[in-house]
Amino acid sequence: MRSAIVLGAGMAGVGTALHLQQRGWSVVLVDRGEPGRETSYGNAGIIQSEAVEPYAMPRDRASLWAIATGRSNDVHYEVRSLHRHLGPLLRYWWHSAPRRHAAASRAYAGLIAHAAPEHAALIEAAGAADLVRRGGFRVLHREGRAMQDAVAEAERLRARYGVRSRVLSPDALAAAEPALKRTGAGAIHWEDPWSVRDPGALVSAYAALFVRRGGTLLRGEAESLGPGGRGWRVRTADGTVEAEAAVVALGPWSPALLRRFGYRIAMVRKRGYHRHWRSTRLLDLPLLDAQNGTVLAPMAAGLRITTGAELAGPEAATGPAQLARAEAAARDLLDLGGPHENAPWSGIRPCMPDLLPVVGPAPRHPGLWLQFGHGHQGFTLGPATGRLLAEAMSGETPLVPAAPFSPGRR
Repeated sequence: MRSAIVLGAGMAGVGTALHLQQRGWSVVLVDRGEPGRETSYGNAGIIQSEAVEPYAMPRDRASLWAIATGRSNDVHYEVRSLHRHLGPLLRYWWHSAPRRHAAASRAYAGLIAHAAPEHAALIEAAGAADLVRRGGFRVLHREGRAMQDAVAEAERLRARYGVRSRVLSPDALAAAEPALKRTGAGAIHWEDPWSVRDPGALVSAYAALFVRRGGTLLRGEAESLGPGGRGWRVRTADGTVEAEAAVVALGPWSPALLRRFGYRIAMVRKRGYHRHWRSTRLLDLPLLDAQNGTVLAPMAAGLRITTGAELAGPEAATGPAQLARAEAAARDLLDLGGPHENAPWSGIRPCMPDLLPVVGPAPRHPGLWLQFGHGHQGFTLGPATGRLLAEAMSGETPLVPAAPFSPGRR
């Protein structure tokens, strides 16, 4: 029986472990903590089938000036830490040019088409249907010009990719979401995405399915990974584990580990925050407040208010400016009670400068495989990229062309 160690029990790692297991591999899933407690926990909880094109860096002067002057809440940066991000950001800007973004989108759209079906199979097998609602989500636009642009963009995506959406007038949005105090210029309702009321719990449910099917879940430190008698080994709380293959699915921590093996991987590390708020009247579906770069998502713990991207140092900010602005914007829309947590959650989104995740074999180390860099879509794409990697490791025909996601791509 073929054997593998999967490092990282987020959505990408758990998805990979399950797909390898389905193909007859003996799999040990290793993490320093509980499954789904890092980046996979801290998102807006949306399985985004409408996100058929990866997020590009703005290139128009107005958007860049708004970011530079701090008027945009989509991106916040610390001047003293900006040098840490400059190289990857310049590559990100270069790959966001229209021609290169279009090429990335062709690969990305093919992959994300498999996201919901892969989740559906796991949700049913894990008995996790109570965590998921298949009603889509909405994007609120506060100003008329922004709403007009959003309607045009929704029509473009419908014509090109078949993405379904509905345009909601301010009155229609008020009827759909009675808790809103104001409805701006209306909203786009993306109809096909799914929302999850506890993202960490969904990852945990998938991990429990992996264990029920005979998989082994252990606590351990990825930094101990090295060559072993059977291929690769790692130290765990239960002793040293060896396998013929190892998968690095450590999200934002992957480049640091791989540097030990001679790989220099550029990554845009975007910090994000969230906090839950108590409210007597929650939203029915997640709502993105486009003007303020925040998603308001009804969760089991309350209303989760999320932020956009922060370019900062390695440690979380003690007083995150983005979250404060997001919470103020949320109060303008909803009657909020008090916060559920005294301090916000913080985590890193691992974004590759060329906009595509890294899925495939390490170029110079047989038996070492990589699965990370999903940007804002790790929660959405983890099971689909897990299948893509498991197919490659098993010598099967991949569900989509694998070359655009290869670690050795140029």
